[in-house]
Amino acid sequence: MMTPAADCHAHVFGPGYAFAPDIPYVPQPTQRGTSAQFLAVLDAHGLTHGLLVAAQPYLYDNRCLLDAIAASAGRLKGVALVRPGSTERELTALREAGVVGIRFNLTSFGMREFTEPGADRLLAQIHEMDWFLQIHCEGDELAAAMPILRRAGVRVMLDHFGRPEIANGLAQPGFAALLELGRAGRNVVKLSGPFRCSREGYPYRDVDPFIAAAIDAYTLDRCVWGSDWPFVRMDERVDYGPPFACLRRWLPAEEDRHSVLWRTPARLFGFDGMD
Repeated sequence: MMTPAADCHAHVFGPGYAFAPDIPYVPQPTQRGTSAQFLAVLDAHGLTHGLLVAAQPYLYDNRCLLDAIAASAGRLKGVALVRPGSTERELTALREAGVVGIRFNLTSFGMREFTEPGADRLLAQIHEMDWFLQIHCEGDELAAAMPILRRAGVRVMLDHFGRPEIANGLAQPGFAALLELGRAGRNVVKLSGPFRCSREGYPYRDVDPFIAAAIDAYTLDRCVWGSDWPFVRMDERVDYGPPFACLRRWLPAEEDRHSVLWRTPARLFGFDGMD
């Protein structure tokens, strides 16, 4: 029997779902993949479950995400994109469909999602539902959002260990904010996407001090791993295997890898499986 393991950051696309108008980017055809293709990739690499992140080109149309979860026989959960003003009924329906949080994107939208009308109420709803607010950011972007995050009290999940600027070291304001959230004891970091901030290319050793600091601040109880498949908005080809291989260097002990790949995501996101 396959040992359970989860890839906690991926996007899916499908030919039956139209992109929204005025979106920040349109993924190249070679950087799209269906839910069936993603499940095949998981099978090929010995993983059993996945956490999907709603693809930004669909904006608030979560049908592709929800249909993928529904067709996965329990293998997939999701993080949705939700507009301010969503009703309790709408959010409850998302939760019942397998959604565990929503995503804000500082890199694409700056502080807009945190400050637009209705944002405070949406953050309060997330807090009431004990969902995650997943944040995509890079450089020092996270630092600007910290006053709102402290006030809102939501559980935060950081994409790609905050995509720090490698040359600026561990003390840069954005990464310092990420570590502060880790030491708070209830937030989560994704050890994902080293290729998005590394300046050296594979095996991405220049990210290792940041990964080690993130693991120390969050502990293995609040670290998860993700591939970022199918690698949208990349100028060079990225394959699944090389970033996945980094996990053995970051966590040499098999028991530690099992925590990050299964015990922690199963507890946080409600995945079912043998352990």
